[in-house]
Amino acid sequence: MTPHRRVLRAWVAALLSLVALLTPLTPASAANTLTMLGADVSSVQRSLDLGARYYDAGGTARDPLDILKGLGVNYVRLRVWNNPVSGWNNKARVLAYARAVKARGLKLMIDFHYSDTWADPGKQYKPAAWANHGIGQLQTDVHNYTYDVCSSLKAQGTTPDSVQIGNEINVGMLWNDGRVVNNDFTNLSLLLKAGYQATKQCNSGTQVIIHTANADSMANARWFYDGIAAKGVQWDLTALSYYCMWHGTLANLYNVITDVRSRYGRPVVLTETAYPFTAANADGEPNSVNGTEPCAGHPASWSGQATEFAWVQNTARDAGAIGVFYWEPTWYAVPGNGWDPANINGTGNQWDNMAIFNWTGRVNPNVRWTP
Repeated sequence: MTPHRRVLRAWVAALLSLVALLTPLTPASAANTLTMLGADVSSVQRSLDLGARYYDAGGTARDPLDILKGLGVNYVRLRVWNNPVSGWNNKARVLAYARAVKARGLKLMIDFHYSDTWADPGKQYKPAAWANHGIGQLQTDVHNYTYDVCSSLKAQGTTPDSVQIGNEINVGMLWNDGRVVNNDFTNLSLLLKAGYQATKQCNSGTQVIIHTANADSMANARWFYDGIAAKGVQWDLTALSYYCMWHGTLANLYNVITDVRSRYGRPVVLTETAYPFTAANADGEPNSVNGTEPCAGHPASWSGQATEFAWVQNTARDAGAIGVFYWEPTWYAVPGNGWDPANINGTGNQWDNMAIFNWTGRVNPNVRWTP
């Protein structure tokens, strides 16, 4: 190749690269159906271990996964904590239950909290083993831990179909090193890139999800996802949590979904939603959601719960999302399966009125997951 042609080709390549950078992503095509019909059942192993029984609408005792599958569920989400005091939701427990999930032909999502306890918009505690690690070591930690869990699942024939790199990371993860301060997404982006790389090294077909609880605000969603996109973070699915009592109207949800779907060119999934079937409390632990009608028009009843869930699915579908997950539908009041992983026996269940099974384990006969 002559020097002139070499220079010309280099100039053309540079121009094409610039065009690629300046061209917005093609909007993800609107979904006609929901293909990810999901349930997060992370607490159910402990409930079953304590002797909990689950009954279908006809009153027959069955495995909860079989009941959920019969209601339309095709995807299961399991959280994983690094080293919880209780031992539940750790790697070993997740590996064990993943076999039950996959044996039923269900798809599997792994929700990495990167913590020994709950991670959400109000707290993102480092695992104790990583407490003194700076951002450089934390990148290695995230990579190695993500790869280890994913590859262990793959080795036993239960490769995850998708993984979340962090849970509801509205302002970052692994605080304070991975927290977004003064609009600086640098450290968070390094951690997200480490998780993405580890997942794809484990299995290139596993989809990487980045999850926030920003379904309430288009401005907040744009601030976050614009911030990580500007740092070159890659992901496959955009995930949001939506609870009507905290995140506003369905009309607003529709607008947020359509905006993030078109703005970032990636499919959208609601990885958390739920609604109460009663205003009563089964134990001494205060409920997370109270009131006889937490959202207007939908009483805290079996019919209200089913209607709200159906409306959320309809809104997500109409807005072009590809999936909706009910959060902890199986976590009814079972003594010994408490809220606090550091005191699982001594705490109650704040979600006992939000499950789709009542306090005797009978499923709400009206709830359905619909494509």
